[in-house]
Amino acid sequence: MSYLDEAKHFEENEKPFHLGFLPTEQSNPLTSHLDQEFGKSIACGIRNLQLVDRNVLNMAEKIFASAEFAALTDSIVTTIRNGGKVVFSGCGATGRLSILLESMWRTACPEYADQVKSIMTGGDYALVKSVESFEDYAQFGARQVQEMQMTPGDLLVAITEGGETSSVLGTVKEFTGNGGKAFLMFNNPAHLLRGHLERCREAIDNPAVTVLDLNCGPMALAGSTRMQATTSEQFIASAALEKAAAELYGTPAACPDFAAGFAGLLELLGNDENVEKMAHQIDLEQRVYGASGLVTYFADDYILDLFTDTTERNPTFMLPGFHRMDDTAAPEPWAFVRNPKMSSPDAIRRALGNRNMRCLEWQVKDYIAMDAPENICNNPPLISAAHLAAIPVGNEPYPARYATGKDAAVLFCYGTGDEALQSAYNGECGKFAVQAVFDGSVGELPQTRLKVFEHLAVKLQWNTISTGTMVCLGRVSGNWMSCVAISNKKLIDRAIRLVSELGSVDYHTACVEIFRAMESTDTETPAVLQCLARLRK
Repeated sequence: MSYLDEAKHFEENEKPFHLGFLPTEQSNPLTSHLDQEFGKSIACGIRNLQLVDRNVLNMAEKIFASAEFAALTDSIVTTIRNGGKVVFSGCGATGRLSILLESMWRTACPEYADQVKSIMTGGDYALVKSVESFEDYAQFGARQVQEMQMTPGDLLVAITEGGETSSVLGTVKEFTGNGGKAFLMFNNPAHLLRGHLERCREAIDNPAVTVLDLNCGPMALAGSTRMQATTSEQFIASAALEKAAAELYGTPAACPDFAAGFAGLLELLGNDENVEKMAHQIDLEQRVYGASGLVTYFADDYILDLFTDTTERNPTFMLPGFHRMDDTAAPEPWAFVRNPKMSSPDAIRRALGNRNMRCLEWQVKDYIAMDAPENICNNPPLISAAHLAAIPVGNEPYPARYATGKDAAVLFCYGTGDEALQSAYNGECGKFAVQAVFDGSVGELPQTRLKVFEHLAVKLQWNTISTGTMVCLGRVSGNWMSCVAISNKKLIDRAIRLVSELGSVDYHTACVEIFRAMESTDTETPAVLQCLARLRK
């Protein structure tokens, strides 16, 4: 088909993926001039981004007082006491969150370690590299539920920022269809989802599903649900796990008021010292990338949190993703994460909470049986455990990370005490032109078994740093990610709406321009920027 035919098909036949009516896909007026705020100073840009995090607090206060949240906590306790397992399911940012929640639980609650698990669309491989288009297929999520061997005595907690991700809703349909009970978290008004999308209506109206509507408005960076949407889901889900752990262990609640704890965290992140710390890191990274250098973070205890942020930079800002050591043709990722204390397989296992990798070993026959699209059946993605273990996130020699003579090594720690990490970093950093340390501790936080607030602090800081760096490098227009990778149907729609708004044209014209750009031989210039350049001539 020509690009005109493909545009017509998308506009007329892919309406379930036209999502501009959802708040999470819209531009937030608080940050509509985000690029200009960073133009004033990095600190001004950081404070502008932080305004939107307040919406998470307002939502959380309501959710913590709700019957649905109480039911979630009670269900986790009951399931674990009865010997069942609690399974978090997500895709993209929420899939990585699901893995993080499992790891947090395994680390903090060893007696019940194997009773909290995660389903990530695309398997654990998608922790470090997005598996393109898998989110569009409900049957893939259903197959992962089957492979998890879930029974009605288990509990599913499905998390989807927009509320409409097909693969995640597929896990809900499969599990509840076999007699299970599920909770469904999302960040858009339930009535909008129910009224516009059949797949959402089916899940929301399912009597076996309890809905937690975490709507907190548009993202600070338009459509980037890795930010406030995933922050709110991480906060609510980890608080539920924390409360469940206290009951299972028969201990007093470590944090009697989670909302107040989050308010305190936001205050700390907004103080001059922490803003200056983040601004310094943004300035360092933009200078390194601007000189065509690379940044490598070295971490251990919070490496999973850093994986989440760096992996999301690939589709959000159209940057090279992580790759296997033997893939010498792939461009080096701008930012990378390594654990200098151990080998890559051991580093991955440790990040996962000391469990084996849970990757997809699907073959062509499996994709055919699931009625997968022809392009996937003909060229199945390489996402097995062997492929994940081959990504060099450990201490193996990796000279490409410091080959330009302009590259940076950044030690990430949270407070002091990990002398082994410091020593391992010291053995590596001399190879890099630039060395730096980023201490993620922000001040006194409520102490909980699962380190709920420390993980939130790390997430909020690195969301800010990665976003701010890309704004400073011109990869954001207003508050739209104008270099977004168009790797699935939702992102095609988002790119069309971005071109429509910034190019001052209607949806139809923008749609034609996007498909024209996707057909272009210019692979260096992001499709959105190609469209805007043509429209502004």
